[in-house]
Amino acid sequence: MLKAMRLGAALLLSYAVVMTAPAQEGPGLGVAATAEQIEGWAITILPDGTGLPPGSGTARAGAEVYAGKCLACHGAEGAGGPNDPLVGGHGTLTSEAPVRTVGSYWPHATTLFDYIRRAMPFMQPQSLTSEETYALTAYLLHLNGIIEADEVMNARTLPRVRMPNRDNFVWADEPL
Repeated sequence: MLKAMRLGAALLLSYAVVMTAPAQEGPGLGVAATAEQIEGWAITILPDGTGLPPGSGTARAGAEVYAGKCLACHGAEGAGGPNDPLVGGHGTLTSEAPVRTVGSYWPHATTLFDYIRRAMPFMQPQSLTSEETYALTAYLLHLNGIIEADEVMNARTLPRVRMPNRDNFVWADEPL
């Protein structure tokens, strides 16, 4: 019991010392982001398409962009390697080995556009034009059998794409 009391007193003393120590400003790494830099990353696309930029693209155009900027990481026709596959996995989500891809898992096509625009290519995020991003989105949707090769994806048509797994997501703010 005496050991426990001593330990408790030591912890309380340590807490008091930490709480009364002068606040540090941080490790001194980096610099504060400017309002312009923050605005440059404020590019979120909502599931309903809010925030989609002007431009358009088709799967045919996307195949060329994919070959030049995505193939090395995601393999031929999105089959994977060295990074995850982007195509396939249909019907596997309830199996022992689910394959989560654009076509089997993602609930909204607009989320795919948002992710490509924000994070791809891996070594040059935000380097794609809106047309390239629409074209890549169309190409991946086509490879997954969701749209036809000649369908035009733009701010009007992309939110209307019905993803195969869309109804299997339960959102936290929706009643069960």
